[in-house]
Amino acid sequence: CVVFGVPLLSARRWAFITSCAHHIAAPGPFQLLEIVRREDVVLRAVLTTHHHWDHARGNEELARLCPGLRVYGADERIGALTHKVAPNEELTFGAIRVRCLFTPCHTSGHMCYFMWEDGSPDAPALFSGDTLFVGGCGKFFEGTAEQMYTNLTQVLGALPKETKVFCGHECTVRNLKFALKVEPENEVVKKKLAWAKQRDDEDLPTVPSTLQEEFLYNPFLRVTEEAVQKFTGKTEPVEVLRALRTEKDNFKKPKERPHPQAVLAFDWGLFSPFLEKK
Repeated sequence: CVVFGVPLLSARRWAFITSCAHHIAAPGPFQLLEIVRREDVVLRAVLTTHHHWDHARGNEELARLCPGLRVYGADERIGALTHKVAPNEELTFGAIRVRCLFTPCHTSGHMCYFMWEDGSPDAPALFSGDTLFVGGCGKFFEGTAEQMYTNLTQVLGALPKETKVFCGHECTVRNLKFALKVEPENEVVKKKLAWAKQRDDEDLPTVPSTLQEEFLYNPFLRVTEEAVQKFTGKTEPVEVLRALRTEKDNFKKPKERPHPQAVLAFDWGLFSPFLEKK
């Protein structure tokens, strides 16, 4: 989700929108409202990319707490939806302009939001939800490889290369580990992965990237590259993308270290009553 409040000082707009965008679904709307209070603004609108709970579950509570709140989206399944948007529809919030980019595949009603300010020196921003990630793309839950190929090449890939990409999840390290498997000799992937690991270690975000950067290390945007085609054994771009998605879906999950307190609880037998067979 992306949210809008007024009034905002121009230099702080993107920082405000970005910080709020990650607080609607998780951990919930109350941190978002705390940011709104701290910035001394009034919450007017919410843009929702798709209906999945981890992107829209805070909508109803926000609508209850903020009477008159406008909730925009392209899918009737989005909670508290008040304004259904159409492909390429343009919205205006003060000086900020928004173009709605329809990207069905992850869900059938997925909408990305491209934002800019006329006359501003700042780069435009893309809120890509679960369509485009740093180093990856979303799963094809309700669509096809053909749709995602169109989304990535004709819809999002055609945006200005300096566009900042704000995706819906921080899964950069895992995405880049897969990218390195696809292109083990790609030096840009190696450098980006090392950078992302360091950011993770320091508990710092890896988002945003830029669209120009994504074309250098994101395998899903590099389906015409010889190395990517060799990895998939395909040459037709849509088939390369389809094969990449299948490989990514089966990519091994990183080993998770058990929480120390959970280990102690097991050692002390605190879970025993729940594990005993009846």
